[in-house]
Amino acid sequence: MMDFSEEVATLCEESDIPMELKKGMSIFIDILRRADKNDDGKLSFDEFKAYFSDGVLTPEELRELFHAIDTHHTDNVDTDELCEYFSQHLGEYKNVLAALEDLNVSILKAMDKTKKDYQESTHLEQFVTRFLLKETTNQLKSLQSSLECAMETTAEQTRREKQGPAKPEVLSIQWSGRRSNRRLQRNNSLSPSNPILSLVNSGAYDEENHWTVQVNRLQKLIDRLEQKEIRLEPLEDEVPESKLHVLIVQRQLSVLEDELEDFRVALRLYVDSALTQTGCLHMCVQRVSNACGFVIYEFWEHNNVWKNHLQSNSSKTFQRANVDFLETPENISTMLIPASWWVLNNN
Repeated sequence: MMDFSEEVATLCEESDIPMELKKGMSIFIDILRRADKNDDGKLSFDEFKAYFSDGVLTPEELRELFHAIDTHHTDNVDTDELCEYFSQHLGEYKNVLAALEDLNVSILKAMDKTKKDYQESTHLEQFVTRFLLKETTNQLKSLQSSLECAMETTAEQTRREKQGPAKPEVLSIQWSGRRSNRRLQRNNSLSPSNPILSLVNSGAYDEENHWTVQVNRLQKLIDRLEQKEIRLEPLEDEVPESKLHVLIVQRQLSVLEDELEDFRVALRLYVDSALTQTGCLHMCVQRVSNACGFVIYEFWEHNNVWKNHLQSNSSKTFQRANVDFLETPENISTMLIPASWWVLNNN
């Protein structure tokens, strides 16, 4: 197992990155490594936007941030520029990043020691090792939970400070393609009775039956509209903006063939978690003619709940997983439909 400091040194040699990094700043080596899709040692604006987009900053604000970091004016961002920019804004997080760097070293050393000594230890010593590993994991999860809560709270506060609801927009969100030797570990499980689980586990979607049902439902709605059989509800004086529309999100993904099985696992986890979230009305997955092509349709009560969902753990985990699994950047588009259509079609 490689020591963390050795790993940093190796990365620096591969990327021609100076070793004069201040304590805690080595994280930006890994950030560039993960965000750099074409492995040229720098980030274009598209790569920068794909990695740093947080669902709060607009594309214009992201471009402004990109140019603020690009002090060399090369239309690319390198590690030096990332370190120079963020080092001016770290505040208390300077100590946090430094502590994380030390923690990485300590954990890797402990793991290396465990690997060498565990098999030769007594049963009681092995128990203590397992106990310490479990409790270390619990402590890290507790810290992670607090950080994620703070992250979601700050993102929500920023959204509220922005002006009122914007006009419906079509988004084009792209996340990085394949990255080697960086696998997202998953130990979550799904209920065997979950319909999405059985759908994905089968390895092939019953497209004809699935979409026949959807087409029939839409046809019935059209027939009722044409025959004017709909009974309109009395006019209400005030209708909350959030109840006027339902948001449909279409996600198009092209998956690397050799990552297909791992992608299915990530997809099952994502869909199962999203369906339990408040404001998620429906989700369906289509396997397109291309052997590794998928389309996900998500139905949300309104735009704000979907934006909140983008900051959820399940959404971020799925996005990070796609860095490894996708052949080309993911495309996302959105559309608003009258909420009454959804209510009518589900009665």
